[in-house]
Amino acid sequence: PPASGRKPIDLALGEPRAPFPEFVAQVVNDRREEWGRYPALRGSVEFRQAVVAYLRRRYRLPEALLSPDKHVVAISGSREGLFLVAQVAVPPVSAARRPKVLLPNPYYVAYAGGAVGTGAEPVFVPASAATGHLPDFASLPTDVLDDTALCYVCTPSNPQGSVASPAYLTALIALARKHGFVLAVDECYGEIYSGTPPTGALEICARTGSLDNVVVFHSLSKRSSVPGLRSGFAAGDEKVIAAFARFRAYAAPTMPGPILAASAALWADDAHVAATRKGYDAKFDVAERVLGNRFGFRRPEGTFFLWLDVRDGEDAARRLWGKAALRVMPGAYLSFG
Repeated sequence: PPASGRKPIDLALGEPRAPFPEFVAQVVNDRREEWGRYPALRGSVEFRQAVVAYLRRRYRLPEALLSPDKHVVAISGSREGLFLVAQVAVPPVSAARRPKVLLPNPYYVAYAGGAVGTGAEPVFVPASAATGHLPDFASLPTDVLDDTALCYVCTPSNPQGSVASPAYLTALIALARKHGFVLAVDECYGEIYSGTPPTGALEICARTGSLDNVVVFHSLSKRSSVPGLRSGFAAGDEKVIAAFARFRAYAAPTMPGPILAASAALWADDAHVAATRKGYDAKFDVAERVLGNRFGFRRPEGTFFLWLDVRDGEDAARRLWGKAALRVMPGAYLSFG
């Protein structure tokens, strides 16, 4: 039971609690007649144009790199997209070959679920302090890489908060193209950072002049503090996006028109995102002041998580709940092995 006399505080889910823009409700209401129409399978033109404008603005992309018609599809939050992309990236399993899916360890459950859901073999690659809290996929044996169909990476990483450098992303994209696997880049925390904005995978693609083998996933849940809106997008390799959109037409609900309209408005507005970042910075200031260098505290480059070394995570979680009514997630629950 929680500590008596204390109001429980739930920090286990990673759910944003910052205020979201008031215009969201107004846009949904203004477009309420669209509840009576089936929405577009890939998302409205308005939505896809707003996404492309955002990506060009945020990642300084050349205009010719992305097309709203070819390279973008709306998804109901990044979790759905990260899970379902495995269905189109992983070929059928046969007696002769069981494809592999690479994922970081610790990992987000959607990655492992996507791998297991296709019958592929998940390969958990350590993302420890020794590797800068990012997985060293290039260290894997050549035969493993040759059998890989899909690779997941998150930057800024969940839960460690590390940001992939341009050199890291350049090498990883080259690795994906050399061995012929799809690289799924989870950038849902790409707007939650301290200091320099994280490099995006599409920025590196722009330098190569190609989107081949790369798909990025973004969400409004963290950027705009609207997890209940269930709104995001996938963008990248035209062939993968086309296959994903076809599969999704059978397997997943399309985003309703009023939600698409509100989402387009959010992707077009950067002011509320800056305010959200400022709020997270203030919270980390408090954490740094209280924790100092205890439990291996380090201020993350991105995300809104603290990845602390408390030795026994389950024991710490029980004690925090029993003594302070504070619910947290043991780190072992996000790791394999």
